[in-house]
Amino acid sequence: MSKVSILEVKSQNELKQFVKFPMDLYQNNPYFVPSFINDEINIWNSVENPALQYSEAKQFLAVKDNKTVGRIAVMINHKEEKELGIKKVRFGWIDFIDDHEVSQALIQTAIDYAKEHNIHTIEGPMGFTNLDKAGMLTLGFDKLATMIGIYNHPYYPKHLEKLGLTKEKEWVEFEIMFPDSLPEKILKFNELISQKYQLRVLRFKNKEEILDYVDPMFDLLDETYKHLSTYTPISDEQRKTYKEKYFKLIDKDYIVCIVDADNNLVSFAITMPSYSKALQKSKGKLLPFGWWHFFKAGRKNDRANFYLIGIHPDYQRRGITSIIFKEIFDIFKKKGVKYLETNPELEENKSIQLLWQDYGPVNHKRRRTYSLNF
Repeated sequence: MSKVSILEVKSQNELKQFVKFPMDLYQNNPYFVPSFINDEINIWNSVENPALQYSEAKQFLAVKDNKTVGRIAVMINHKEEKELGIKKVRFGWIDFIDDHEVSQALIQTAIDYAKEHNIHTIEGPMGFTNLDKAGMLTLGFDKLATMIGIYNHPYYPKHLEKLGLTKEKEWVEFEIMFPDSLPEKILKFNELISQKYQLRVLRFKNKEEILDYVDPMFDLLDETYKHLSTYTPISDEQRKTYKEKYFKLIDKDYIVCIVDADNNLVSFAITMPSYSKALQKSKGKLLPFGWWHFFKAGRKNDRANFYLIGIHPDYQRRGITSIIFKEIFDIFKKKGVKYLETNPELEENKSIQLLWQDYGPVNHKRRRTYSLNF
């Protein structure tokens, strides 16, 4: 039987193999959605990825019979260690064929990397920060993936559990089918809440008008999630990178911003048309023709994805989520959107899940990170 070899990624050619491996592994899978190839390559460039300013990372390929059969990345976030006192090796970008020798070799690579740095815990799959993709799929293998979710074969979690890794964190995702109309009592409740707290929904004429609210959105994200044990504030460098990376994809009509009487942002929500099928058709490339698939998906689409939400703690559990949902409903009604898929939310983050509890959400996906102490 051939032995599995683990090779550290050191050249640009090897990095391309690392990035493209999932596309080969899932080439006939109708649910897998590729990432942008250039974006995946830039993740490992310190100029493009601000997280590398306070993190260290390595990537590895698993090779058997002269074929790439797996991959894994290992990371240490020193900011997390310094600010939260959490000392662990994060592992991510983990993919492998259904071969236990391969998965064992990859996990052993993460363990060895941790031991080299006098660290005794590994956890994954996850990225560098809270805003990166995280969580191995454990439910929803027959559902189309999204741009912000990891997709994997059903055998992945079985392999990790056989290797002794156990559940660390759990995320849930929901699918909502929008009704034809909202009940009158919801509409009246929205009016009461708006009047009581003197709230106003912003209307944007163009994307440039949104720019003044981008930094307040990041501030609000910090306020919304700072109570979670694993959350670290978003750095200025990260803000700049995410603006440049995602602003071009945002449609002003899919953004809801709510301000108080002093024009302070108290809540926002960002949804986008589902670009999953567009990414599948473009095979992770915008050029030469991938942009056309994205253009069509943005113009006509019956599905949308929920990406980000921020609600100031002073307004949580005060009915503001009802205003957000009503605005989203109005937007989707005009756009012909019938289905909304939420982003992954930590299972214990009940305050965010309250947003859609009255609209028949179906928990169609679950994912988790696995950890091992040694």
